Amino acid sequence: MMKRILKKRSAALRRATRTRARIRGSAERPRLTVFRSSAHMYAQVINDEIGRTLVASSDAVLDVKGKKPLEVAALVGADIAKKAKDAGVTTVVFDRGPYLYHGRVKAVADAAREGGLAF
Repeated sequence: MMKRILKKRSAALRRATRTRARIRGSAERPRLTVFRSSAHMYAQVINDEIGRTLVASSDAVLDVKGKKPLEVAALVGADIAKKAKDAGVTTVVFDRGPYLYHGRVKAVADAAREGGLAF
């Protein structure tokens, strides 16, 4: 059982590393990264040059009671776009991490685009 979990985690880490090898967040275009757990959705805008998170959002700080997972992801995307625009960020590089660009990850990206972020 434990070996299977470690194998899945190492595979996810390899996928994320492969994705991030082509993506680099800068001051002009920081990296919008998503983390998807089974229960929650998180998004951060990161400047990799200085190694600092500029803004962050998650469904833990939003009112998501009674909403479906795709709706929650869209709320997180809209919230991160609003916070990023308030911080002066208009264009980002989207980092999907080890996840496929599908479902909740795609919902975050689409909502961020509708919120005014360009990528």
